[in-house]
Amino acid sequence: MNQSNQGADSADFSATYLSIQQAIQQAQFSRAEQQAQQYLEKNTNDEQKQQLYYLLAVAQRYQQKLSAAQRSLNKLLVLAPRYGRAHQEMAYVLLGQKQIEEGVQALLQAVHWNPALLSSWQALLELSQRPEWPTDIIVPDYAGEQCRYLNDLPEPILAARDLFYEGKLQQAEQLCRQYLQQHKQNIDGMSLLAEIGIKLRVYDDAEFLLESCFTLAPEHQRAATEYLALLVRLGKYHAAKPVAAVLRQQGSASLRVNMAIASIELGLGRTKQAITAYQHIITEQPQRAGVYLQLGHAFKADGQLAQAIAAYHQTIQLAPQFGDAYWSLANTKTYRFNDTELAAMQNQLQQCTLGTEDRIHLCFALGKAFEDCGDYAQSFNYYQQGNQLRHQQSGYQVDNTLQQIDAQIQHCDKALFAAHQDSGCADPAPIFIVGLPRAGSTLLEQILASHSQVDGTMELHNVLSQAMRLRGRVAEGESRYPANLVELNNEYFQRFGEKYLQDTQVYRHSGIYFVDKMPNNFLHIGLIKLMLPNAKVIDARREPMACCFSGYKQLFGEGQEFSYDLHSIGRYYRGYQRLMAHWDDVLPGFVLRVQHEDLVADLEGQVRRLLEFCGLPFEQSCVEFHRTERAIKTPSSEQVRQPIYTSGLTQWQHFETYLAPLKAALNSIESA
Repeated sequence: MNQSNQGADSADFSATYLSIQQAIQQAQFSRAEQQAQQYLEKNTNDEQKQQLYYLLAVAQRYQQKLSAAQRSLNKLLVLAPRYGRAHQEMAYVLLGQKQIEEGVQALLQAVHWNPALLSSWQALLELSQRPEWPTDIIVPDYAGEQCRYLNDLPEPILAARDLFYEGKLQQAEQLCRQYLQQHKQNIDGMSLLAEIGIKLRVYDDAEFLLESCFTLAPEHQRAATEYLALLVRLGKYHAAKPVAAVLRQQGSASLRVNMAIASIELGLGRTKQAITAYQHIITEQPQRAGVYLQLGHAFKADGQLAQAIAAYHQTIQLAPQFGDAYWSLANTKTYRFNDTELAAMQNQLQQCTLGTEDRIHLCFALGKAFEDCGDYAQSFNYYQQGNQLRHQQSGYQVDNTLQQIDAQIQHCDKALFAAHQDSGCADPAPIFIVGLPRAGSTLLEQILASHSQVDGTMELHNVLSQAMRLRGRVAEGESRYPANLVELNNEYFQRFGEKYLQDTQVYRHSGIYFVDKMPNNFLHIGLIKLMLPNAKVIDARREPMACCFSGYKQLFGEGQEFSYDLHSIGRYYRGYQRLMAHWDDVLPGFVLRVQHEDLVADLEGQVRRLLEFCGLPFEQSCVEFHRTERAIKTPSSEQVRQPIYTSGLTQWQHFETYLAPLKAALNSIESA
């Protein structure tokens, strides 16, 4: 590792940091300032610099060296623009210089990035009563409630929440768990531990904790609201409805609750009701840019593209730095940015205070914009920037997925299915579409959903949730799933199948059959066979380079972390091919492969083949799929509302010169 990245010796730094802290606590501010400045001259890394600049600024402020403290904080905020305590310290410095408006703005930034800063909330409330308070600035209406909430928290949980908002998740979790050892059913502690789990994407643990909170104390609105938000995030809309109902009965009309209720309507395919719900929120809070963004998504799902675009533009008008609004325009796949919009996006990327999420969204939007202009070098540059940021953020390791594939191949063998050949629920209603995203699964779903006997739903999480439960609640070590499938008797698989049908009923309408198009279900076809032996499985397959690069260009909402690195996506694709070949071997005839290029070349012939596999009579409406009106939430929503076209088959060739890592990965052979 490069020494400049490694920074100073960690033990030496820790000792010095502790010494500076103690000097400040003992009011030896000059000594603290001198130590901090001396250590900053060493070969410190960015994280060490952040900690030193903060202590340096505190020591300087206590000596009334306000200009020097401000300079130290400016350097700190360049390194860490989202550091809540740095904004709080800047507020103290500005207020000490009688710069009231600037100080108030810094306090607002502080509580935005770290809502656990009780002293900042208290300062805002106190300042708002003074005559010099800036008349054009409004204290958040929940400030008083937040102060009361933080005041009532046990001190260790308040400290853990502070660490959580500052991104120190490991320390926050450790402190939280220590407190819960002595106070096992403390709702605030359990809720915070769940929030840490959500941040770390350990969703099953987080759901278990929040469900426990809701069972123990349904009146605890913060925990219940967090539970509601997680269920919506996981697509468990049927489970979210009663939680929302309880919050409504308790009189909760917070923005998060109302937004969750609108999201539930959208998630259940009730797009008109979702649009109405978002519009009602806007009537109450017209300056909320994020609500306009979600309204745009609802309009898009409903097929009202012009209204969706107008909502996205309104989002940008209210919040010009909101990268997701620009990406949402790009993600319609039909919108074309003008020169003014291109310049605005590029200008926003130059702002050092721009958050990582906004930066990622803007990079993907600019990638699409320059691709549409035919400037493929610029386009790839922005796609690459966005992907690198997201890949770094996710920490995804493709080897973990390949190990899951190896485990499926090892344990889901012919002997397993022979031993359980009479297992599961016999209902033939589910039709699963699996594969990689951007392989044509939305088109296949639209074709099937155009049939009078088939309901289109969405990417349902139910099979993934069942697999997660079988995996077990293990923090370390190997997963029990799929090795434990051989230990289960047929009665379990019957129950699994019945539960799947029961939980997915809410997404269905009048069709005899329904489509579940979660692409990641390809990992669990063995489980599907055991619990739903008469289900149909369709493998949406696309030419590897086209499929992988299309995924690389796409910024997904969540759950496709493999797609943000060219080498990873190539290896993932090869692993997927290897596992699908295994299913063909051990479950012959259970999966129908539909090649996207064949579907484009011979639409009617492939539609007839598809319907025959599903046991459905031919209907012309399936060939004229673009005429079918239904809610579609995937990125391909506008594309499948058009007749079939061939222009997307070779788009990747414009970028071929940049795709060597992808080609190398696709040409490699993953060993089983």
